[in-house]
Amino acid sequence: MILSDQKILEAIEQKLIIIEPFDPSCLGTNSYDVHLGKFISVYNDRELDAKRHNKVSEFEIGPEGFVMQPGTLYLGVTMEYTETHHAVPFLEGKSSIGRLGIDIHATAGKGDVGFCNYWTLELSCVQPVRIYAGMPIGQLIYFAVDGNISRLYNKKTDAKYNTASPKPMESMMWKNKF
Repeated sequence: MILSDQKILEAIEQKLIIIEPFDPSCLGTNSYDVHLGKFISVYNDRELDAKRHNKVSEFEIGPEGFVMQPGTLYLGVTMEYTETHHAVPFLEGKSSIGRLGIDIHATAGKGDVGFCNYWTLELSCVQPVRIYAGMPIGQLIYFAVDGNISRLYNKKTDAKYNTASPKPMESMMWKNKF
């Protein structure tokens, strides 16, 4: 079951959902609009290796925006810090973003109950497109959970993305054993 705008507001009042900064005008019928933060990262190497720490270079999007190019993976971040303590958050791209040929995530649209952080975005595009810090980029949708949770994400000692940062986080796949 997807939470309605009223259920999202109730959860915010109860501190079960935290969105900072929170703007009531960003609350939709059953979602909350999030915005592109000012930091973007790109991997330093063209060939990535799942077993090693692939380094990134980071830069800030200026007022003139930034032109994304096809064939490159950009790591962006939401302007909003979020916490979700009782529901499963999903991040989906806004339709206006999709109509510009921008994908905001390759596979990581689902968060976990207990996720407390900014959302790293896996940005790609089908043709060159200029993006701007602060532009609406996605919407958070919250699904109710049926049953008790044994291991909240923010309580897991082996969680790889628990350190809150307003900057994009590169893949930590290399921390897995395989």
